[in-house]
Amino acid sequence: MIFALPLEPATLADIAQALSVGVMLCGFWMLLQRRLVNVVRTYAAQAFLLALAAAWQAYVQDERQLLTTAVIILVAKALIVPAVLNRIIVKLDLRRSVATSVGFGRGLVGAMGLVGFSMLLVFPVTTTSGALTRETLAMALSVVFLGFWMIITRNRAISQVIALMALENGVLLAVVGVKGMPLVVEMITAVLVLLTFMVFGIFFFHIRTRFDSLDVRNLERVHIIPWLRSS
Repeated sequence: MIFALPLEPATLADIAQALSVGVMLCGFWMLLQRRLVNVVRTYAAQAFLLALAAAWQAYVQDERQLLTTAVIILVAKALIVPAVLNRIIVKLDLRRSVATSVGFGRGLVGAMGLVGFSMLLVFPVTTTSGALTRETLAMALSVVFLGFWMIITRNRAISQVIALMALENGVLLAVVGVKGMPLVVEMITAVLVLLTFMVFGIFFFHIRTRFDSLDVRNLERVHIIPWLRSS
């Protein structure tokens, strides 16, 4: 083992499950936040728990490469990305309330339904897998669904990008929870998401310059959208 702790296998699984549940609960908490600054803080907490989950899986699976993954997640997703997002929020003066297309109550009910749906999807098709793998995959799919739900229910582009990054946290949670997943897959996923983040950063400033707002509903003013609808 990479390091030794006097813990029973059941305790190891319980800790891994608790970290996965914590990542999922952060997805819920993001949906309840009414200010962008708090959304970014919750995303940072989710990424930190994800880094802990990867480090713990490194111990449970005896995979040294997962320690590298944990460090990458901690530095890139829990530190650098939130710092950049906070800088964008301050620079574009976006510290006001989060704009949503549905009420917070209905949004929370929809999120709870998606978590239940993810469990209904995962558990029947993973009957031959271990309990820890099944539960981790269920939590990971829940995080992905919550990210999709946040993209749908948020109006501002920056909120949708945070949701995209949170969705990717679910993908990484699934990757680190499956034994034997090669490090190259995790690295490619992280690089793709960081590139997406940079592209959306440019996208933010173009929307801000063109419409003096980051509300994606302003894209309705672009002439190409009505043209596409008419075609």
